[in-house]
Amino acid sequence: MLLYILSVIFGLLIGSFLNCLAWRLYKNESIGGRSYCPKCSAMIAWYDNIPLLSFLLLRGRCRHCQKKISWQYPLVEVATAILFALAVVRIVGLYGSFEIWGIEALVTLLRDWMLIASVMVVFITDARWYLIFFEVTIPAAVVVLLCNAFLGAPWQSLLLSATIGSGFFLLQYIVSKGRWIGEGDIWMGLLLGAAFGWPLILPAIFIAYLLGALVGIILICLGKKHWSAILPFGTFLATSSVITLFYGEIIVRWYLHLIGLN
Repeated sequence: MLLYILSVIFGLLIGSFLNCLAWRLYKNESIGGRSYCPKCSAMIAWYDNIPLLSFLLLRGRCRHCQKKISWQYPLVEVATAILFALAVVRIVGLYGSFEIWGIEALVTLLRDWMLIASVMVVFITDARWYLIFFEVTIPAAVVVLLCNAFLGAPWQSLLLSATIGSGFFLLQYIVSKGRWIGEGDIWMGLLLGAAFGWPLILPAIFIAYLLGALVGIILICLGKKHWSAILPFGTFLATSSVITLFYGEIIVRWYLHLIGLN
């Protein structure tokens, strides 16, 4: 139980950092330095920067200007905490209790946490500003690739998956001259390929398109979007990556059974 509590606390802290990182990337600012209110630019004291707790105590308003703090901040913190804890649950299921963990379990957890954190930033920046920063996706792809190589994943699988993930979106980008997807989706495909290998890259991409289609149809029916409107596809890739992380192998086994190959 203590392990799960610590993972939630750590997830809240990382979620707070991810909010800051997304904003600093968008503003092209250094990640160093104290946090500040995006509305009035006042420096935020440490006691007003405690993940989730400060938001609740301040009733969702800046102490200085009294303007509302975006719900993005606590939601990202809570979502990251939940996903970090679920990643620990997954590792316990794979390797047993924490007391018997070895280096492989720790590397697997590091890989999963890195993937979760990076796609969380992608979700934020693409949803808010239609931007995916390669400063996030490329380092994350390197880390998860090295973790997978350490864990003994076949390099052929990783190479094939990374090629499919990035090449699939690169081809669309070239054919459409950037009208269908953005350049950031190419690097996102590379990240997912490095993270999942073959054949999990397939459900990662398919689920993203399925989610995008469902959300698009719903928004059109509600009159919020028209048929030619652009959706932040990185948000769907980020969501599908989390689904694939926890349920990808189950989905692949189900599909193979469905078509009679398993």
